[in-house]
Amino acid sequence: MSAAEAADVMEDMRATSIDLSVVVPAYNEEERIGPTLDAVVGYLRANEGRFGTWEVVVVDDGSTDGTRDIVTAASARETRVQLVTSPRNRGKGNALRLGVLASYGRRVLITDADLAAPIEELEALDKAMGEGHAAAIGSRSAPGATIERHQHRMRELLGRAGNVLIRRIAVPGIRDTQCGFKLFHGDRAREAFAASRLSGWGIDVEILQHFRRSGWPVAEVPVRWAHQPGSKVHALDYARVLAELTVLKVRSVRPADVLAAAAFLLMALALYSGRWAGPDHRYLPDSLQDQNQWEWFFAVTADNVAHLRNPLFTTLQGFPDGVNLMANTVMLGLTVPFAPVTLLFGPAISLALVMTLGLAATAAAWYRLIARRVVPHRGAAFTGAALAAFAPPMVSHANAHPNFVVLFMIPLIVERVLRLCAGARVVRDGVVLGLMTAYQIFLGEEPLLLASLGMVLFAGAYAVVRRDVARAAWRPLLKGLAIGAGVCLPLVALPLYWQFFGPQSYRSVLHGDKAGNSPLALFSFSGRSLVAGDDAVANALSLNPTEQNAFYGWPLAALAFAIVIRLWEHALVKALAFTAVAAGLLSLGPRFQIPLSHSTLPGPWALLADKPLFESVIEGRVAMICAPALGMLVALAVERLVRTPNVGNQFIGLTAVAAALIPIVPAPLRAVERAPVPAFIADGTWKSYVGRDETLVPVPLPDSGNAEALHWQTAADLEFKLPGGYFNGPYGSERIGIYGAAPRYTSNMLRDISFTGVAPVIGENWQAQARRDFAYWKAGVLVLPPQQYQDKLRETVDKLVGRPGRWVGGVWVWDLHG
Repeated sequence: MSAAEAADVMEDMRATSIDLSVVVPAYNEEERIGPTLDAVVGYLRANEGRFGTWEVVVVDDGSTDGTRDIVTAASARETRVQLVTSPRNRGKGNALRLGVLASYGRRVLITDADLAAPIEELEALDKAMGEGHAAAIGSRSAPGATIERHQHRMRELLGRAGNVLIRRIAVPGIRDTQCGFKLFHGDRAREAFAASRLSGWGIDVEILQHFRRSGWPVAEVPVRWAHQPGSKVHALDYARVLAELTVLKVRSVRPADVLAAAAFLLMALALYSGRWAGPDHRYLPDSLQDQNQWEWFFAVTADNVAHLRNPLFTTLQGFPDGVNLMANTVMLGLTVPFAPVTLLFGPAISLALVMTLGLAATAAAWYRLIARRVVPHRGAAFTGAALAAFAPPMVSHANAHPNFVVLFMIPLIVERVLRLCAGARVVRDGVVLGLMTAYQIFLGEEPLLLASLGMVLFAGAYAVVRRDVARAAWRPLLKGLAIGAGVCLPLVALPLYWQFFGPQSYRSVLHGDKAGNSPLALFSFSGRSLVAGDDAVANALSLNPTEQNAFYGWPLAALAFAIVIRLWEHALVKALAFTAVAAGLLSLGPRFQIPLSHSTLPGPWALLADKPLFESVIEGRVAMICAPALGMLVALAVERLVRTPNVGNQFIGLTAVAAALIPIVPAPLRAVERAPVPAFIADGTWKSYVGRDETLVPVPLPDSGNAEALHWQTAADLEFKLPGGYFNGPYGSERIGIYGAAPRYTSNMLRDISFTGVAPVIGENWQAQARRDFAYWKAGVLVLPPQQYQDKLRETVDKLVGRPGRWVGGVWVWDLHG
């Protein structure tokens, strides 16, 4: 046998006979490596009966002192001590990678050269490994740990802060990733280190993240630990660890996830392409007057922030009574942080950004939830999330209602509730849930209410079919919800008090008897469906283009029915099916008409219609709960199909999915050139007519049917106030919610003329009433822009004021100063 063959035989014997490898990284450790090796070798010799055969692998990471010579001398005395060298210093991560990959042990212990955790602590780690874990890591933060000598106070604080970041970014649940005393399953350690890329202090996090993602259980074991002088960790290294964590986070993102997020953004941009063709000069006509209203919401919030005024109230509209902004869903959670954008680029840009990015973020959030909790297949998760975020009712609200489009917090809240059910970290998850809920309240309360209703429907159904899961989950869930409420309520108490009891608060908003969906609406196509859209049908079955709250189409309904039948054995499918059906029935309202007849039946919404909070809900919107439920059902079906070995079944199934989804793919939202702001407003001529405490009064006064004056106001940087307006406010002694300011005789009369062209006979009574109303509004000037029936309106105002108006800057003007 040749020398080379003999060496190979010895290497094979070593590889198959070593039970434990101890890897020690070393850089300029000539003062400590000798005593450390003596302690480790002595301990292993004395405990061979427990730990079996062993080796010690010291990795010299390019030392410039005598470290290498000391290890070489130790190796001469004990052949089981091996030296691995690096030509230059590249960092702890590189040293550990070299050492672990050079090891042969069935278990691999990593320990720092200073033995801050004594080698005797190996017994505790070995015991944890014997309980079925793939790794046991020493911890200075786990209950039972002993710190015999502390680090400098500043280093401890930096270390704790770093651990908080690490838990949030990479390995949730592990208290101490950086303790240099870890025991691993050998083959799994070598696999993890071979796949690692970091060369610095962040290697510990990267390896633990690899174990977590591979499903290999890790035990955190309390150890004795004592700080040793001469540490190689310097202040700058904390910044390097942060940089490595950032790199680790970026590398951990799957390319498929990036592509999904990019695709959602492109889909949102395509939907709003007409608006982005000129966001300052384009208007979505299907938004009716809501685009004007929402741009005003962004503008008034930015103005309040810039001038340090109360963001919950303003008198810029509805003068002199004002507007309760908290009761008008101004989305303070976004209008406040977007205030700099609004001030720099205008409210039209801010609104377009929020609606585009918000819709894409909502889709990405549903994608994340579905990929984590429903199906791991990224293509299936993408399909389900696209349906959840771009379903017909979402596209309908995308015209006008950012509070029903920007729903990225809803999937995050659902995910946090599911974590509570697991009962692992109830306190932390409860606190996070409370913070999330508080933020969602500042984005939109009605979507939160509907999401809560959807979760209750799902939870009830799931509890019926999986009673074992329900029994295990209800206690931690209730505890977490209580903690969440305790965190949320103090944060929102004042704004909610202002909303329900503050100035211009109202009790409820009445939406009429036709706010529920027709049963036909659930199976018809919306006006904005690219392939099957029919405006005439959709408008006949909905309140208006912004409230097409169902319209999923009969092919999708048929597909969902087939999915439920095929996958009925799954509890998740049963619960999703119940949620979708129940939400659809609730959306019909308290009474609904049987299609093709004049008969009506009571609907289940009657049980909720007069309850607090629900009394102001447009019940047709409950059908929006169906969107994520249907998305998850479709995702389950797509994953089953792509994994089936039968190509024929796969082709037929995916074709059926495509046939159900293609008809409801949305067309880009319609956009037109918006009406120009009259020169009287745009060039500032109005300033010579309106005193400091006076208002500019459009004719007719702005309301939900004509809110163009709000656009004038934002174009003038909110420098004048308006009576009337488009908002929700109280009416009468019972403070019933209505759209706009409480009407007055003159405002009602002018509005009626603008709709009918019929004017009453103006006598002294009308003139006296007009003077009282002008005084109430503190009117400085009346402004009549060109419009239908403008001659009748001008004649009427001439008589009310007692003199003819003047044509100034593209409008008729009546100066009320005499």
